[in-house]
Amino acid sequence: MNSRFFNWVLLGAMALLLPGCGYNDFQRLDEQTKSAWSEVLNQYQRRADLVPNIVATVKGEAAFEQDTLTKVVEARAKATSMQVTPETLNNPEAFAKFQAAQGELSSALSRLLVVTENYPNLKANQGFQDLRVQLEGTENRITVARNRYIQAVQAYNVLARSFPNNLTAMVFGYAVKPTFSVQNEAQISAPPTVDFNKK
Repeated sequence: MNSRFFNWVLLGAMALLLPGCGYNDFQRLDEQTKSAWSEVLNQYQRRADLVPNIVATVKGEAAFEQDTLTKVVEARAKATSMQVTPETLNNPEAFAKFQAAQGELSSALSRLLVVTENYPNLKANQGFQDLRVQLEGTENRITVARNRYIQAVQAYNVLARSFPNNLTAMVFGYAVKPTFSVQNEAQISAPPTVDFNKK
């Protein structure tokens, strides 16, 4: 009889303590990070889907720099070949590799757009200009989606590091999640050099 009473007291105490331990908050914020991450992936996929059309249009310019196109195609292949799952959010190494691959594609596309400025036929090509506008819009969507993901991860990580929620995180295995970082801010912030006199 005493053990049954003790069990009921223990269950009652746990029911009172669990809401204050942050367990439900972890569930909510974990789902928010997964949702925000899905939107990041959607926008990256949208960009990857535009690349073949852009490359095909640019190939029509006979004198276009083949090396630039090759780098775009290779960067897209690398970025889209990576297996990305919700578990990637909890694996800093896999997350960093994914981020690096997407960064390479961003750089290759930026270079491509800079080089196209030297080709009047491309600048006058309405199909290419439409694709360029779509790409720029997608890059903006990527920025918004990444910012939302960063905010979701920040809220989750603050909870995971705050006392007494950090005890709940240890017990239930809620590790701090990786977020996007800028590998070389000086290089990214430097405007590209465009030589309009190039033949």
